[in-house]
Amino acid sequence: MMVYLTELTKYFILFLMILYVLECVLYFFKRQEKRRSGIYIRQCIYIFLIQFFAYLSLCLRTGSIDYLFFYAFLQIVIFSMIVLFHMIYPGIDRCLLNNMALLLSIGFIILTRLDFQKALKQFGIVIVSIAISMAVPFVIRRFPNICKWKWIYSATGILALGLVLILGQVTHGSKISYTIAGITLQPSEFVKIIYVFAIASILYESATLKNVMISGVIAAIHVIILVLSKDLGSALIFFVGYLFILFIASGNYLYMLLGLGGGSAAAVVSYHLFRHVQVRVQAFLDPFTVIDKEGFQISQSLFAIACGSWFGTGLLKGVPSDIPYVESDFIFSAISEEMGVLFAIGMLLVCLSCFLIFLRTAGCLKNQFYRLVASGLGVMYLFQVFLTVGGGIKFIPLTGVTLPFVSYGGSSILSSLLIFAVMQGIMLIRKEEIAPTEEDENEEFEEIE
Repeated sequence: MMVYLTELTKYFILFLMILYVLECVLYFFKRQEKRRSGIYIRQCIYIFLIQFFAYLSLCLRTGSIDYLFFYAFLQIVIFSMIVLFHMIYPGIDRCLLNNMALLLSIGFIILTRLDFQKALKQFGIVIVSIAISMAVPFVIRRFPNICKWKWIYSATGILALGLVLILGQVTHGSKISYTIAGITLQPSEFVKIIYVFAIASILYESATLKNVMISGVIAAIHVIILVLSKDLGSALIFFVGYLFILFIASGNYLYMLLGLGGGSAAAVVSYHLFRHVQVRVQAFLDPFTVIDKEGFQISQSLFAIACGSWFGTGLLKGVPSDIPYVESDFIFSAISEEMGVLFAIGMLLVCLSCFLIFLRTAGCLKNQFYRLVASGLGVMYLFQVFLTVGGGIKFIPLTGVTLPFVSYGGSSILSSLLIFAVMQGIMLIRKEEIAPTEEDENEEFEEIE
């Protein structure tokens, strides 16, 4: 009986994920906020049931009650995050909040299965990160002049990346982190937020040639430092983020074409300069010819996805641990193997819905600065998802970036929470823009939608 029950849990989880994705679609069709309340409630139910069936399966298959205790504490934290954000900031986007909770839940499920000790460590980081992120919407609303701090943003970002270049620890051939008081940080995860604010603060008043040149120099310095640190995945994210912010600010297609041409040329130069780039390209082109060396990671990733097929092997019935660094760079492959390709596609659709919420918010804003910030953060978020998943499925060469909210890593978790918290603060500003009086707020908001 227990065997059948554990086998059925993966189908229950998949069914709940499908229902959640359908609720995300329904969210975009129901434009009146008062008609969305049922969607938010059902989404929360699906999140908690997905966690319940996942941890029930883990508990039954291992016989360890530690998973039950962890599940209980995780439920409390996720539920508290949803309730507190909604109580403190009633005007936030609850679908985006629920998406964040779901992605965190998926990350904990697969991380618990892979390495329980790392899941416990991540749990503590998430609690601290949630507490920090809760203050962000207040700061966004409290300091309207943050659009004037372009030189502070620029200097802070360049200094933080420069310290990594000089003092950073070498990890797999790249300088991406340094340790302060025993805490290891990856500054590029946080600098990308400051970087978006810097570029937006330069271009929001006007995209004159002078401002374009200034922003280009600032962006180039960030990207060059990342390239010198051999953190090419982050460099690519920064470059793409700048390109789209510039295009949105100027509406000039020539800038986009020049940027794409320059980026392509830089990619060719990087290939000839850096040995590890050549290795990743070789692994991308034909991983099975070098399966015992450069192509081992991507080959194991593809094997895992193929073994999982549409419905997955079930939690603890796959071998995702055969993939090196599976908990960070290849978390999507682990999810596909044990929870199924259909479940993984559903997770990607949730990520896409987050991006669409970002863009929809940006399109409705009157404030050009926040419009650029929302667009930049949205593009960088989705592009990071694309790089992580694309590398894992051999669609593009590996870049070594993490999947936001899902992959293991304290800096990644905190920066992802901060990005979404910034967006929630911007959404509060959006509601204030379209609400002349408190009484008319909801009606005005619905008409604009």
